[in-house]
Amino acid sequence: MHRRTGRRLLHLLATAALTVTASLTAAVHSTASAAPGSPALTPPLGWNSWNSFGCGVTEAQVRAAADAMVSSGMRDAGYRYVVVDDCWFDPQRDASGALRANTTKFPSGMKALGDYIHGKGLKFGIYQVPGDRTCAQTSGAYPGSTGSRGHEAQDAATFASWGVDYLKYDWCSSSGTRDEQVARFTLMRDALRATGRPIVYSINPNSFHAITGADYNWGEVADLWRTTEDLLDIWQNGNTNSYPMGVGNVLDVTAPLAAQSGPGHWNDPDMLVVGRPGLSLTESRSHFALWALLGAPLMAGNDIRTMSADVSAVLRNPRLLAVDQDSLGAGGRRVRDDGNTEVFAKPLSDGSVAVGLFNRGGSAATVTATAAQVGLSGGPFTLTDLWSGATSSTSGQVSASVPAHGVAAFRMSGGSPLAATTARLRGTASGRCADVDKASTAAGATVLLWDCHTAANQLWTTWAGGEIRVFGDKCLDAYDQGTTNGTRVITWPCNGQDNQKWTLGSDGSVRNVHAGLCLDADGAGTANGTRLVLWSCTGQASQKWTRP
Repeated sequence: MHRRTGRRLLHLLATAALTVTASLTAAVHSTASAAPGSPALTPPLGWNSWNSFGCGVTEAQVRAAADAMVSSGMRDAGYRYVVVDDCWFDPQRDASGALRANTTKFPSGMKALGDYIHGKGLKFGIYQVPGDRTCAQTSGAYPGSTGSRGHEAQDAATFASWGVDYLKYDWCSSSGTRDEQVARFTLMRDALRATGRPIVYSINPNSFHAITGADYNWGEVADLWRTTEDLLDIWQNGNTNSYPMGVGNVLDVTAPLAAQSGPGHWNDPDMLVVGRPGLSLTESRSHFALWALLGAPLMAGNDIRTMSADVSAVLRNPRLLAVDQDSLGAGGRRVRDDGNTEVFAKPLSDGSVAVGLFNRGGSAATVTATAAQVGLSGGPFTLTDLWSGATSSTSGQVSASVPAHGVAAFRMSGGSPLAATTARLRGTASGRCADVDKASTAAGATVLLWDCHTAANQLWTTWAGGEIRVFGDKCLDAYDQGTTNGTRVITWPCNGQDNQKWTLGSDGSVRNVHAGLCLDADGAGTANGTRLVLWSCTGQASQKWTRP
């Protein structure tokens, strides 16, 4: 029976969890697409002013941060972008409607600041919004109304003339439907592309607004998109996706979206809070490792002018940065969730896999995974500790004692990647796709037909073991191991049981191994919302599926 245990719904059989077929391999590919003309083929690395300086940011602080980016070794480690967040601008546009710097705070102007940053071998980022007021203006923390609404082309041209390389574009309004958001964000994207300057486009559709990204792939609009409300230096709180978010909360929203992330369309779980006072050093290390395993943009938010040697070492870890910047661009997925302990796997371009063993609990725990669980077969394997660089050998298991709130991270090399494919399941009769209802990541979520798109709740990963996964650690499942016509098809934490294994027929059928019945649209329906069920295999069109 399906049961709820503790913080999360867990695997039905703990022993079966250790034999789960691989969920992630270097052969995985996604149908998610990138915004046209994206200059961000790897996740951007840099620093943003907001967490340290907020609305009080000044030119002197930004110049000093650029200096520190160089002197600390961050630039040489790969960090490039220096991003000036909200409150840099004059509260009034000039007579021609153009943006201009607040000359009290930025006396040299933004072009001169950009030149200074470029002179350090770095890139220049800036902040704006698609509405009338920035977030600080909306909250009353800063005067004026200088958003880009109606000025998109003018502002894009201004940014290009200043040498801007990165734009953070923040919604900052409680109004607007998702379609309106898409339209306004697309306006600025197209305006930036029209300048001819390669400007990385980073958007946040969530600020001050109901969360709209769970079942929409914003990567088709921007180079990177914020997955949640703002992350603060909190380890974890009770917020699912509302302000403020902790590290664990943001991870839980972002990890299931891994299949829609890749070169030119990155999931952005917000700037780093590594080194901020609310996190211990262990928590900062875990936060950094998890973001690297996700393949996330890494934008430091601490005061890099005064950071400790320990914090600097975390941010400059060359092995974890290499994982984050790997050219394959695969999003790391949570492949096992046992409650307090979790396993993450990120396939890399050389056929190896980066593995994260995460302990959310309050005391040390041993976390173990097999090569098959992280997407490798054969052996033997070499394990490289991504913290220390030490190497060891294993026949097929990776295990570590992990401190409370800690992450042990390894690169597992050797053997062969297990074959896997990530794509949609499109019904031949309906032309619609298998969809996790409301993008729910809870165990027992309904699977139904819906208009096809490229968000993660329609991206299904299949491989030789027979599982069909979504969100990394959820499997297509015959409810309660049912074997009768009409048995509901749901998602459930992967556990290796036969009711989660499927055979893909050459005729387009998808047959459940346990029941011997086929995946079907209830009542041969074709409308949005039609539930998927098991039914005796008849060869009718409602039982045929393609993998576009």
